Amino acid sequence: MTSDAEPPASPTTEAGDASAPAATDVAVDTEAGPTPSRGEARTARAAAKRRSTLRSVIDWIVVLAVATTIALVVRAYVVQTYYIPSLSMYPTLKVGDRILVLKAAYRFTTPATGDVIVFRAPAKERSMCDSPEVDDLVKRIIGTPGETIWSKGSLIYVNGNVLNQTWSHVNPIGAAITHQTIPANDYFVMGDNHPESCDSRVWGYVPRGNIIGKAVLIFWPFSRISII
Repeated sequence: MTSDAEPPASPTTEAGDASAPAATDVAVDTEAGPTPSRGEARTARAAAKRRSTLRSVIDWIVVLAVATTIALVVRAYVVQTYYIPSLSMYPTLKVGDRILVLKAAYRFTTPATGDVIVFRAPAKERSMCDSPEVDDLVKRIIGTPGETIWSKGSLIYVNGNVLNQTWSHVNPIGAAITHQTIPANDYFVMGDNHPESCDSRVWGYVPRGNIIGKAVLIFWPFSRISII
C-alpha cells in the first residue's frame, strides 16, 4: 500500500545561515595545459641553456669584431709599431729596438729637419744598399723641400749654414753630400750612424707620399724606453 502523503521537502538554507557550507574562492585556470613531466622540464632547461650559450658566443664575436676593426683602423691611420733590424740609426736606435710610429703626425704639420721618420723604401735601395731586405726604412730628415744641402769634411751645410745636429750621431760623415737643391715634395734623409748608413746620399730623396709617420717612442726593451 502506498502513502498518499506529500514527500518531505528538501531542506533549504536561508541566507546568512551559519550552518550552510562556505563557498570556495579558489580560481581555476581553465586554459592551463597539463603539468610538464620531469623529462620535459629538463629538455626546456637544456634548450634555455643552449640559447644563453649561443647569445654569449654571439656577444663575444661582436666584441672581437669591433675590437679588431678598431685595432685595424688605429694601425692604418694612427699608430704602428716597428722593429729595428740594423745599426744605421745608431746610437739613437739599436738593433732589436721596437718603436712606436705616429702615422697621424703629419696630417696637420709638415715633416721637419731632425724628425726621425719611417717611410716606404725606394726601389733603388734594395739594389744599392747592403742592408736587411725590408719594405720600410727609418732615417732622420736632414734637408727639406727647396733647401740647398752639401757637406764639407764632417760638417753638413743647409742653405749655407752649418746644420746644428742636436741629436746623437756618429762621425766622420762617411760618404759626402754633393751640392744639391732638394726638389719640391722631397726630403733628404740620413742615418745617425753617418759612416755606416745607406741613405739619400746613395739612393736619392724620399717623396712626401712615401712617408708613413714619425717615430716618437722606443717602447722595447724595457731598459730602452724613451722618447725619440
